[in-house]
Amino acid sequence: MSKIADLYIRVSTDEQAEKGFSQRNQEEMLRKYCGINRIQIRNVIYEDHSAKTFNRPQWKKFLADIKKRKHKISLVLFMKWDRFSRNAGDAYQMINQLRALGVEPQAIEQPLDLSVPENKMMLAFYLAAPEVENDRRALNTFQGLRRGKKEGRHMGMAPYGYANKVTEDGKKYIAIVPDKAANVVWVYEQIAKNIFSTESIYQTAKEKGMGISKNNMWLIIRNPLYCGMIVVPKYRDEEERLVKGQHDPIISQDLFYKVQDILNSKARTYRPKIKTIENFPLRGFFVCPKCGQKLGGSKCRGRSRDYFYYHCDKVCKWRVNSEMANSVFKGHLNKFKPLAEVRKLYSAVLLEAYREHTGLVINEKKKSLEQIGVYEKKLAVARNLLVTEKIDADDYHLMKTEYNAEISRLENEIGNVDEDRADIESLMNTGLQNLIKLGEAFGDGSLVDSREIIGLIFPENFTFQNNKIQTARVNEMFKCIYLVNNRLRAKKNGTKDDIFLLSRVVTSTGFKPVTF
Repeated sequence: MSKIADLYIRVSTDEQAEKGFSQRNQEEMLRKYCGINRIQIRNVIYEDHSAKTFNRPQWKKFLADIKKRKHKISLVLFMKWDRFSRNAGDAYQMINQLRALGVEPQAIEQPLDLSVPENKMMLAFYLAAPEVENDRRALNTFQGLRRGKKEGRHMGMAPYGYANKVTEDGKKYIAIVPDKAANVVWVYEQIAKNIFSTESIYQTAKEKGMGISKNNMWLIIRNPLYCGMIVVPKYRDEEERLVKGQHDPIISQDLFYKVQDILNSKARTYRPKIKTIENFPLRGFFVCPKCGQKLGGSKCRGRSRDYFYYHCDKVCKWRVNSEMANSVFKGHLNKFKPLAEVRKLYSAVLLEAYREHTGLVINEKKKSLEQIGVYEKKLAVARNLLVTEKIDADDYHLMKTEYNAEISRLENEIGNVDEDRADIESLMNTGLQNLIKLGEAFGDGSLVDSREIIGLIFPENFTFQNNKIQTARVNEMFKCIYLVNNRLRAKKNGTKDDIFLLSRVVTSTGFKPVTF
């Protein structure tokens, strides 16, 4: 009785062009072998998946078929053992499974009689050789990618905001796509303002035409590639580190690290997570005076027009007309406008406070640079001790990791320092001019601008009682303006003998000129 066989022909994507691996060539050789040895062919199975595992569509169908129809075939034939598998462990298990079903796997160019114990050594060689080849290829690819990252090159597909390009001499690089890069800058700047949640910013970005998933958005705001850095991941005894990229950055490092601090809740103030509409700019900031819950907003249809209310959804059911509340809030906001008649006074006070603050910043930066120098000297000493074999490699790597971590921390602190001191007087004059129009900016500006103003002045929620706005805390700079206004209004001529005494109400820590 002649034997019956299925022919298994496998060609993976990266082997299609290699001579001797084409499906036509394999089928021709297998059919010729069956003709010479009088083997009857039942089916020809074509596969185009990798042999790293047996999770292959056609092989799974073949296995299900022989389990259902036992003893229909006695052989499964293929050209070489690497057509069968490139994983020795999986291959042994599959051979035992096939033999239990009465099917003998056989490679026609590497025939083995598996009933002979010594042949199992040859089988191990045939199976291990392609596995070793795969592992070597994977390792070479990994090392090549890692080397490219160390050189500051982005390896792989370009992220959002960039496009893959090739120079005339064949060198690959990524280039900025202006319209997409503008979207990235907008997202970072919105998060840096710390007014809206990332969810709200993501929804607004989608409306602006930034067609990305929420997961992609998170990857964008966490990827240092956008500030010109490449991440080299940890590998063996090498710690993870950042290297300067060869590509052009889309944002500054200061902006990137500021956003990271906000995402890590190091600089968190209040960021409402609620979607708002034009009639309820205070929604998310406004709380119920009775129970302290955040107020919602709703529309009531009247006979002639619609009415809008801020209301509490809890048992107290407190509510207030939104038009009246918004108007009262606008009036309260005007208390923080600098008096237009004494703009020079405010400029002098703010300039003095700014100089005091930047002086502190310069001192802190100088201390950080000195500390970096100390750690670098310690690292050099440790390196010399390793070379002279006075310490072992493990101790050196421990010290290197510790010192590098401290150096990176100090460098990040220096990078977060705002060193932009150009034309500060002009900047302050512009800011004061905008502050004088504070009430108009809230009433006439867009919803985003209005909510930005609210979040800037009131870092905590506020409530409404007896037709007055009540709040626990006000931004220190606006508190200063309010106090100065009260003192100046108390004098008929609107002046003060020593104007610089007023600067004592200005906080020097964390001071920053405000612009809208």
